Amino acid sequence: MTLRSVACRPSSTTWPKGMPDVMRWKHVALLALALAVVGCSSNSKKELPPAELQDFKEEVSLAKVWSCSVGDGQGDTYNMLVPAVENNTLYAADVTGVVMAMDRMTGDVQWKKDLERPISGAVGVGYGLLIVGTLRGDVVALDSATGEQKWVANVKAEVLAPPATNGDVVVVQTQDDRLVGLDANTGDQRWVYDSTPAVLTLRGTGAPLATNQLAIAGLSSGKVVALDINSGTPVWENRVAIPQGRSELDRVVDIDGGLLLSGGVLYVASYQGKMAGIDLQSGRTVWEREASSYAGVAQGFGSLYVAEASGTVEGVDERSTTGLWSNDQLARRQLTAPEVFSSYIAVGDMEGYLHLLSQVDGRFVGRIRVDSDGLRARPLVVGDMIYVYGNSGKLEALTAK
Repeated sequence: MTLRSVACRPSSTTWPKGMPDVMRWKHVALLALALAVVGCSSNSKKELPPAELQDFKEEVSLAKVWSCSVGDGQGDTYNMLVPAVENNTLYAADVTGVVMAMDRMTGDVQWKKDLERPISGAVGVGYGLLIVGTLRGDVVALDSATGEQKWVANVKAEVLAPPATNGDVVVVQTQDDRLVGLDANTGDQRWVYDSTPAVLTLRGTGAPLATNQLAIAGLSSGKVVALDINSGTPVWENRVAIPQGRSELDRVVDIDGGLLLSGGVLYVASYQGKMAGIDLQSGRTVWEREASSYAGVAQGFGSLYVAEASGTVEGVDERSTTGLWSNDQLARRQLTAPEVFSSYIAVGDMEGYLHLLSQVDGRFVGRIRVDSDGLRARPLVVGDMIYVYGNSGKLEALTAK
């Protein structure tokens, strides 16, 4: 495969005027919890810096297939605008409202649209729809083939994760722990599920899942809920993590890393809580293990992989929950969610490096720097390609050599 650089010329884009003060207390939570993650305590001890990267013997090299710039990228409000793929088209959005569709093999731009809205939840795609959420609570649905706007609905609170759809209902999770079901054809509201959020939370929400029967989401209270997707009626609820400690900071148990569904089992990890497998139909806990992650889990070859809040990456046996290996050499580097790529684990960090770890023993096998502004969004793997979207807006397609 040959190296290709794609010149993407974004249309004229400006930040929307009069953007409301929608960050509220979540900004305070983010700052406080960022200090907690890097090991800063309430006393005057000097916080530890991110671990320095160690040399290793490179076993796998990552080659750039194509590169493109997507507007202003993630922005400064801790967005994690993960790209999405439908068929052979890759979709990405930036914080200012630029949405792009590209051929995933070549990077050629198929269409581009400027919504002129501050996007914070992106990108949901499926059944011919591309769906994004905004800081103003707008949910915008576009025709995924053409970029034509189909409808706009408002859910009255900022949307920090990509909406999900089963083709009939669009499921949206808001920052205040509400789930909203919208008609996929019109955007009309079908149902609302209200939940009381925790007093203090991490900034962000995990992306909900939508199946033919269920809408599933992880909440800031440490619970996972499953609703009837047609009516919004609760089907089951499972508390993955129980808040503990005297301070509100100690009691944060957000499920922000998203949910992984595989073989009828739902895998989830909470901050300062647990990593668990939940039976999709009954909501019963299949297994659980102590963990603290705001990034989420990945699965491959009978194992689960988690990026801990501390920066440690762990491999866990899917059946027994036995720890297989642990790599702590990325401590305090604010890791992205992990992703399985071939026989490796891919994870990004705050300095813009993408690391490849062996699934067998967690050793480093490859590394490449993608974006000096850092990586927050989870890498996206399709076939033998891995797509990495940097904070500055640099989007790269890579393959292993």
